[in-house]
Amino acid sequence: MSEFFNLYSHGFARVAVGIPECRVADPAFNAQQTITLARDAAAQGAVLVAFPELGLSAYTCEDLFHQRALLDACLEALGEVVAASVTIPAALVVGMPLRVDHRLFNCAVVVSGGRIHGVVPKSYLPNYGEFYEARQFNAADAATSSSVSLLGAEVPFGPGQLFEVSNVRDLRFHVEICEDVWVPVPPSSFAAMAGATVLVNLSASNALVGKSSYRHQLVGQQSARCLAAYIYTSAGMGESSTDMAWDGQAVIYENGELIAEAKRFVDQSHMIVGDVDLERLSRERMRLSTFGHCVRTHAEQVSRFAVTRFEVPVDTSARLPLTRMIQRYPFVPANAALRDERCTEVYNIQVQALEQRMRSAGIEKVVIGISGGLDSTHALLVCAKVMDRLGLPRTNILAYTMPGFATSTRTLEQARKLMSVVGASANEIDIRPSCMQMLKDLGHPFARGEKVYDVTFENVQAGERTSHLFRLANHLGGIVIGTGDLSELALGWCTYGVGDHMSHYNVNASVPKTLISHLVRWVADTKQIGELGSDVLLDVLNTQISPELVPGDANEKPEQHTESIIGPYELQDFNLFYLIRYGFTPSKVAFLAWSAWHDRTRGVWPNAPHVQRNEYPLSDIKRILGIFVKRFFKGSQFKRSCVPNGPKVGTGGSLSPRGDWRAPSDSESAVWVRDLERIPDQS
Repeated sequence: MSEFFNLYSHGFARVAVGIPECRVADPAFNAQQTITLARDAAAQGAVLVAFPELGLSAYTCEDLFHQRALLDACLEALGEVVAASVTIPAALVVGMPLRVDHRLFNCAVVVSGGRIHGVVPKSYLPNYGEFYEARQFNAADAATSSSVSLLGAEVPFGPGQLFEVSNVRDLRFHVEICEDVWVPVPPSSFAAMAGATVLVNLSASNALVGKSSYRHQLVGQQSARCLAAYIYTSAGMGESSTDMAWDGQAVIYENGELIAEAKRFVDQSHMIVGDVDLERLSRERMRLSTFGHCVRTHAEQVSRFAVTRFEVPVDTSARLPLTRMIQRYPFVPANAALRDERCTEVYNIQVQALEQRMRSAGIEKVVIGISGGLDSTHALLVCAKVMDRLGLPRTNILAYTMPGFATSTRTLEQARKLMSVVGASANEIDIRPSCMQMLKDLGHPFARGEKVYDVTFENVQAGERTSHLFRLANHLGGIVIGTGDLSELALGWCTYGVGDHMSHYNVNASVPKTLISHLVRWVADTKQIGELGSDVLLDVLNTQISPELVPGDANEKPEQHTESIIGPYELQDFNLFYLIRYGFTPSKVAFLAWSAWHDRTRGVWPNAPHVQRNEYPLSDIKRILGIFVKRFFKGSQFKRSCVPNGPKVGTGGSLSPRGDWRAPSDSESAVWVRDLERIPDQS
């Protein structure tokens, strides 16, 4: 099943940007440099390769552009590229000057398989500062012909063209040239609405202080607004230095995310490749209804585009893994500074939401159960911050730890320390007597001395804790704060109607487990509750996750280990992100997970010693994904259909039935389970 390990089988396309060394007014040399890079890109599996603006002539020819010898030589150079493309399995986009109807145009030519598929003239000519393009060239709107005879073939000519590689799903691209993306409404905006998923820009763009950063902003934002991939290439080594310098900047963006970037100021031909997720782009356009609305609004401009279709020989049976880095923790930024920023923002969203709920309800107290585990620890930290913002004493946090039949000494001590360092009103209620009374009322074997630890035994304890909290809230005039997180809700790892499912307000409702762990670590690292508090938080982070409902042989270690039952949260959060946020098939999610996790060194944050360098073989990835699919798509939606209020914190999504996720409680999981069978058992 080698096709499973081929990126084209999962909605990706590999694209490349070539920055060839050039010689001014030497098209033969420039063509050979272009052909060499094109072969290298195709050998790496690229299906589309873009080259700089006027790359066959060089951008800085100035009035030499009006010399027939140069223009004829450019045509000959194009012929060399076209002839070479017969044995290059990729679509090439090259720049050159071209005479059409007695006028000269700055053009991009699309070539593959020994054929020219179309010629796109530049729409907007800069004629300011160091640029005088209007001296030599005409803008696209000056053209009177819609086709041109080129190397013995009649080919489409004009800006209103899209090119579709019909054997690569969703690969439809548009070409614009340099200044076209700098104007208020770039041509690529309408092209994206007409179905282009990849936007190509052939640029020259000289080097100036600060310009590189601005290019990033420009290209990144255009890719984000258009929900597209954007390939940007510019002139490099060899262009004239008469009045300008050239850095050869090249970038590939996908929906605002930088996928690949070339080094600048390189003194030889160079290239970058990047794998763009076309399925992701298609799904985002389908999901965001305003994109379709915009298409309707600009229907006249959109309808002007013509599509040229052709095939490129792409081998989908060969093993071709991703080159782009798939982050293991999609909910948590890999960059340390961004991670701290994310933690700050999530924390403040949770705090603001609870603060508003308390203000609107006229409530000054909260009731919260503290287990000594991760989720309740973070919820307690949020409550403490809310009290500070409301100007209320932290003693208004009515915190209760409620040991049961399986509570370990470690978590009980951690709960006591947490309540103390936060400054909450610390309380302890032993729920075993009330649980035993209920078990007696039920006629349960445990009440007769038998070691029967079934689901009834577990849920009696969970239910007693919840019952105490709600009645305490009634008695003391507070609201119950929920602690269950997004990961547990997705997996159905919560008992219906009890504490990890039901509350008056749940601050953790849309925060996944992996993010909660980093939020707690962030509070610890920044010493927000003092040195002693940080030590307690680190102890919590190092505690194995367990519901602690089944007694073990010793109180020091719990009998139950959550992740041994439902799988590691780091993998399940990965599955949650790609299955629910993007709606990918299980087989694609497995491919992404394998790309991120099969190698101990891939996708791991640098300078992050607390992140384990785990490694999962494909067999484990498939098994754990199977757990998620079966638990999420069948059997647990009824729990998600009636969750309490809680704030959405990120674009990764929420499972609130009032927000991001509306689904039937009695659907089947057959189609997802069937797709799991496409995943090999080993790599």
